[in-house]
Amino acid sequence: MTSSASTRKTAAAKTPRKGVANPAENVVDMEMSTGADSHMGLRLWLRLLTTTNLVQTELRRRLRVEFDTTLPRFDLMAQLERHPEGLRMTELSRRMMVTGGNVTGITDQLEKEGLVVRDADPADRRSIAVRLTPEGRALFDRMAIAHEQWVVEMFGGLSLDEKSKMHDRLGKLKQHLRDSLQG
Repeated sequence: MTSSASTRKTAAAKTPRKGVANPAENVVDMEMSTGADSHMGLRLWLRLLTTTNLVQTELRRRLRVEFDTTLPRFDLMAQLERHPEGLRMTELSRRMMVTGGNVTGITDQLEKEGLVVRDADPADRRSIAVRLTPEGRALFDRMAIAHEQWVVEMFGGLSLDEKSKMHDRLGKLKQHLRDSLQG
């Protein structure tokens, strides 16, 4: 291959096709806003945030393309999959860390599609429990398998040892934060 052909091929590989979004371009790299003299804690936080945003953006894209769904819908269904008896709307809101209005909107959509049902809570008639339908469970099972494969793929650049060490270190940070922020 000639050097000019090689240069054109490299340039073409870096240039996204017209009309095709490049997910990496949609995520602002917060690390770029810090200087070399920034506190390492700040730099670490920005690296974690950037990495999380990159993974989340790609998961959102794949859920949309492969299943015509959103990450919040997937998250709600994941909560219900763990609780076949159903969950109250307030509990769903708490677990998903979103407002009750957000949960209601997502639940309305999923109910119209026959993926969830609302049941009056026998213990409290004013409270509504939401649960997956058999169709919802079957769809979620397919999405969960794909989601797991995507995450495994995205972390494939790390060895098992690297992933294990990072997991342990983040666990240590998480425990430190829980201990120090409870007061």
